[in-house]
Amino acid sequence: MKRDFVYLCEIYFMTNSRARETTEAIERLYISMRHLFYRGFFKPAGVSGESIRSLLKTINPEIYGTMNIPNKLELDGLMYVLDRLPEGIEECAFIHLTSDEGFDKGSFEPIVPKKRRRNCYRIDEHQMNIEVLLGRSEIYDILTHLTFLFIEADKVRNLAFIQDENWKPTRAFKIIEEVVKGEKKFSRREKEVALIHLSSLIGRTFDETLNAYNTFGDDKNPDRLFKIIYNLGKVSLEDAKQTREREIHFSAILKERVGHHYFGEKWANKVKEVLFENDLHMRPLHIISANMHSVKNMLYANDALKKKDPKEVDYKLYGDISDKKELRDKVSKYAIEEGLIYINDKSGSNIDVQIIDLSKTNLKNTPFGHIKYGGDDVIMVFDYAFGEQAYEVMDELLRPFEQKGEVYMMKVKSVSIMGKAGILAGGKGDIMIPTSHIFEGTADNYPFENALKLDDFVDDELKAYEGPMITVLGTSLQNRDILSYFMNTSWKAIGLEMEGAHYQKAIQVASKIRHHIAPDLFVCYAYYASDNPLETGSTLSSGGLGLTGVKPTYLITLRILEKILQSGKKEISPKK
Repeated sequence: MKRDFVYLCEIYFMTNSRARETTEAIERLYISMRHLFYRGFFKPAGVSGESIRSLLKTINPEIYGTMNIPNKLELDGLMYVLDRLPEGIEECAFIHLTSDEGFDKGSFEPIVPKKRRRNCYRIDEHQMNIEVLLGRSEIYDILTHLTFLFIEADKVRNLAFIQDENWKPTRAFKIIEEVVKGEKKFSRREKEVALIHLSSLIGRTFDETLNAYNTFGDDKNPDRLFKIIYNLGKVSLEDAKQTREREIHFSAILKERVGHHYFGEKWANKVKEVLFENDLHMRPLHIISANMHSVKNMLYANDALKKKDPKEVDYKLYGDISDKKELRDKVSKYAIEEGLIYINDKSGSNIDVQIIDLSKTNLKNTPFGHIKYGGDDVIMVFDYAFGEQAYEVMDELLRPFEQKGEVYMMKVKSVSIMGKAGILAGGKGDIMIPTSHIFEGTADNYPFENALKLDDFVDDELKAYEGPMITVLGTSLQNRDILSYFMNTSWKAIGLEMEGAHYQKAIQVASKIRHHIAPDLFVCYAYYASDNPLETGSTLSSGGLGLTGVKPTYLITLRILEKILQSGKKEISPKK
């Protein structure tokens, strides 16, 4: 018994020690990135670049898998990163992070990454420009992914070339080069032989390499995996030989704008202008940060698709809408005909907005028909923010505004945040109800009274958890040690995300300090689990939720809308 206790104590202190080491490395990484940003450029193979790599290797995030194993390429992490960076990034030695500087006015074709809403431009054979509009969190996110990419590229170089003064390519790399150049037509058997050589080079089984080949490629570009590996190795080799050194630059305009709410102010002013133009600016306002479909579908889908008298929430219908574009278009068209106002964001914030006047919305044929709603409230739904951008947009939105010489206060009655997050206590698709947000790496913490409770999410299929949540500096930087520390110590954290503390800071500043909005508003926070970073095979790099996310998304939406509608419920006079 004593021996077991001693062993548990040793494990506890080892975990805490590694968690402290990780926390320190994360803090140093962000300080280094911030310094390099204001400096204006750095070389990934230079002293600064090596320092950032060393810190990322110390952190060893779960999402980057085998990054620290020198003879094994991390394929899932590579797919995750390349989905969030512009296509062709692996071919470029020069990467420029810019603001919105008018590249769309030229003949450059924008490249939009598969999993990030940002415009990128291939300037020439050697240079890629990436527009950064969402603030510091986006810069850190991009630099973290690029650092991982450089680590993997240097692995390929070291595995593909004999490290002498001539850097002679191995036989496997020569075969990969043949596939990439496409001068010879490969039969199926020859392609499989090439895949065997590729698997040997990157330290993966043939089965893993074949799966990655099919995942990375498509009908238009079946050999994409070969091209990525080839170009990563080639660009890294040119850097090592100093024939074309890799460089990352930050534009002067970007440095001027970051931290000054440049895009957030433009975005918020447009929203307030639309509210004023439609005579909605003096109505009770409910703000919801969520996706662009769930609120709209719950209020309009049944009528739009001729589904009558729902006795319970039809999750299958919402799944079908998610899966079929023609149904989505039909619901959107109907909603706009019924008064939904859609603001297609042109401010640069990449946050679209929907405005719904509840006094014009027929709730009879919705899941809320039983609520005797009789108010004139307005719902404003805006798309997901990214990291620190959440503070910028919420802070600007809650400020008073001037129209035609008059100053108006925002009549905010509630703020609801629905998002996806990494869960620590459960599995993919489960629901998290935060009671506070703790900002990672600082002493900042934001307790609040959440209008949503654990009892609101009793369900046979889904599990729900209640407790503190960690707002992290970047989801791609978390490792098992620090996450276990947050979950198992007295923090008792249930999950991690990137925006909660930033939203709550803006709400508390506006309601309790600057008095821009009434202090008696209510807040609803709920997240569904997109991944479990502590569970092998369930990290973000393992893929998205797909239709598994439909039920938790709509269950959270249901509860938020119920709270909003009940706050404007008709008072029934007692019988005389």
